[in-house]
Amino acid sequence: MYKRLTILLLSIFAFASASAQDWAIKTNLGYDATASMNLGFEVAVAEKWTLDFSGNYNPFTMNKDTNMKWKHWFVQPEARYWFCHKFGGHFLAMHLWGGEYNIGNVDFKPNLLGLNVPNLADYRYEGYFTGAGIGYGYAWMLGNHWNLELQLGVGGAYTWYDKYYCPKCGSKIGTEDYIYWGVTKLAINIVYVF
Repeated sequence: MYKRLTILLLSIFAFASASAQDWAIKTNLGYDATASMNLGFEVAVAEKWTLDFSGNYNPFTMNKDTNMKWKHWFVQPEARYWFCHKFGGHFLAMHLWGGEYNIGNVDFKPNLLGLNVPNLADYRYEGYFTGAGIGYGYAWMLGNHWNLELQLGVGGAYTWYDKYYCPKCGSKIGTEDYIYWGVTKLAINIVYVF
């Protein structure tokens, strides 16, 4: 997986450099606050259009004694239409997303952000998801190269997973699936535009 991600990131850099168009690199402060490593790249493809690609990875067990975890990785490619000019002001977005997770022993409020998962404290879930959404955002230009970007996206995802008794040591109960509708992107990005 790391080899594929490295090749993809190098391809994005090569495309951005070869095209002599504007591009940016970013991090989502919300994910940073939850110890989820993340990185995003954005490249201009037309006067008011950009393509954004972001990835998120959290390999950590939050509490080793209880085996509390919210491990995951996902990618989220996105096309953006900017109303005024690229990398500044209002924009609309269409995104895809997909990834993998291993979640368990988390005391989570039911139906938060549309998630109906009140049993995260009692069960562990290992699975995959894929989906799509639309969004709105705004980018404030803080200087010649720095931007602050806020974005909210809504949409859906289809997830399929294995469910286990007890977050730490239990046996597999079965395989299930779920359709999620709700927030698909929430970003507070610090952006460096090249």
